[in-house]
Amino acid sequence: MAVYRGGCHCGNLVLSFETTIAPGNIEIRACQCSFCRRHNSLAAADPNGMLTIHVQSEALLSRYAFGLRTAEYLVCRECGVYVAAATRDSVEQRAIVIVNALDGREQFRKEPIPTVYDAETRDERVARRRSRWMPVKWSSES
Repeated sequence: MAVYRGGCHCGNLVLSFETTIAPGNIEIRACQCSFCRRHNSLAAADPNGMLTIHVQSEALLSRYAFGLRTAEYLVCRECGVYVAAATRDSVEQRAIVIVNALDGREQFRKEPIPTVYDAETRDERVARRRSRWMPVKWSSES
């Protein structure tokens, strides 16, 4: 597995994205919801990979939820960078990584696919995330 590192600007949130998919072949999604459009979000995931999120200070991590409230959008309170989204299901937590938060993001050059999820029911959204998002591990210092 290749490992791609990244995180927020100030270093409070550190990412490690493990995948066997070459960065030029990973599907990049450009969600069209108002939150993602405002952040110019480009998301990636490998259902067989892993995202590790290391949090230096939990007090500086904003876990924003909206809409169906099935995921938390992870934004650093210190520098404002949106780094990932994680499901709220504590049994099988899954995540996407925001490509712009990765070092070497220029390697992820596949044309983004505009996506609209407005018509999904809560159950459909949870099922999609379980099948397409990747497992996530957390570590912290505080």
